[in-house]
Amino acid sequence: MEQKLKQDIQIGETIRSLRMERKLTQDQVVSKLQLMDLDITRSIYSQIEGGTYSIRISVLAGLSQIFQVDYNTFFRDVHLPGSE
Repeated sequence: MEQKLKQDIQIGETIRSLRMERKLTQDQVVSKLQLMDLDITRSIYSQIEGGTYSIRISVLAGLSQIFQVDYNTFFRDVHLPGSE
């Protein structure tokens, strides 16, 4: 029996947009996250923005502080099936 895999919500593009609006590099964001004692590398952060790595809640909380936005901002472009 074939099982369908449910894809997680992709918020990487929104995270990338927020970073670019603030004129920050990936390295700068990663450094700020590391200063918050979050274990993240630039490679992982790049994968988060690219939508190939699931973001941890602790990293999302850190990004919320860095970008000075509430959590809803990360999901502003998310369209769930059946919600249109």
